[in-house]
Amino acid sequence: MEHPENSKEYKGLTVNSGVEQPSIVNPYLKRGRFKRHELSVGDMVEGILKGNVTVLSQAVTLIESVNPEHQAKAQEVIDKCLPHSGNSVRIGISGVPGAGKSTSIDQFGIHVLDRFGGKLAVLAIDPSSERSKGSILGDKTRMEQLAVRDDAFIRPSPTAGSLGGVARKTRETIILCEAAGYDKIFVETVGVGQSETACHSMVDFFLLIQLAGTGDELQGIKRGIMEISDGIVINKCDGENVDKCHLAARNFRNALHFFPAPDSGWQPKVLCYSGFYGTGIKEVWDMVYEYFDFVKDNGYFYYRRNEQSKYWMYESINEHLRANFYNNPLVQERLKDAERSVLAGERTSFAAANELLEMYFNRK
Repeated sequence: MEHPENSKEYKGLTVNSGVEQPSIVNPYLKRGRFKRHELSVGDMVEGILKGNVTVLSQAVTLIESVNPEHQAKAQEVIDKCLPHSGNSVRIGISGVPGAGKSTSIDQFGIHVLDRFGGKLAVLAIDPSSERSKGSILGDKTRMEQLAVRDDAFIRPSPTAGSLGGVARKTRETIILCEAAGYDKIFVETVGVGQSETACHSMVDFFLLIQLAGTGDELQGIKRGIMEISDGIVINKCDGENVDKCHLAARNFRNALHFFPAPDSGWQPKVLCYSGFYGTGIKEVWDMVYEYFDFVKDNGYFYYRRNEQSKYWMYESINEHLRANFYNNPLVQERLKDAERSVLAGERTSFAAANELLEMYFNRK
């Protein structure tokens, strides 16, 4: 390109054409070079059985996917891992927000691994936003000691709107973790409430973490979650809070007398500890393993496992029916019309729902 500055008018001024700039893309970079190799079902199962954490994480991601192809592949992996599962102790941990669940799990995990050995998997459930549908998934940051251990696997998962703060695929993830050799499973839930029975239906021991100053015995009676708890622990029993924690423990013990006896025959205990300072941790786990010895001796441990399997069979049926209903083309076609008629006051919600269901089951 000829520059006008090089004309005779501008004697003594010369402008060079310049140097052509290279592309910002590396010319030696091959397209697809960094594409991750997709594992087959056989490779994935083999990696899980060998305890490969990377393959296990990929399999859990596959389970959580809503892609139908991924779901079909995940089901194959689960079916092949199922014979290698069932050899762990599953412990659900719940409590009010701010009770110190993540900090306590860090202390609990270190204590259990150092004292009993084996491998530990922590399935931390994080709440999903109803607006953005996103989750922080930051519970692992509070488990500083467990996060750096090779014998611990921490997997935060979003609730994705599931009932009770337990991720929809947590039970399947437990199967994979057991197949990978993890003989201790912690399931941390979002918070407390009646719907936390979803967590109770997949664990062997349900531990409820409470705080001092949450109310008197009457408040304890109101909380339905106490009925399904196998053990109650009062956290933050340190400093000037010690007397308050012991008073709260006494109140909870009194409240437990108003509940019917559990089917296991076990009388839930109430203990105090400090997750931050790590005091009272041994007593908590003495209680947990005392429970396991008790229910294995009277046969309730295996009865509860069988009841859980039956419960999840019905849950799977409900889930598949729901998915099939909403993915039906006729339902999708008429769902907006039904919604519009309900909002316009032309039909009641129940009449619109019945019409859609009758159409779905070919009654019309």
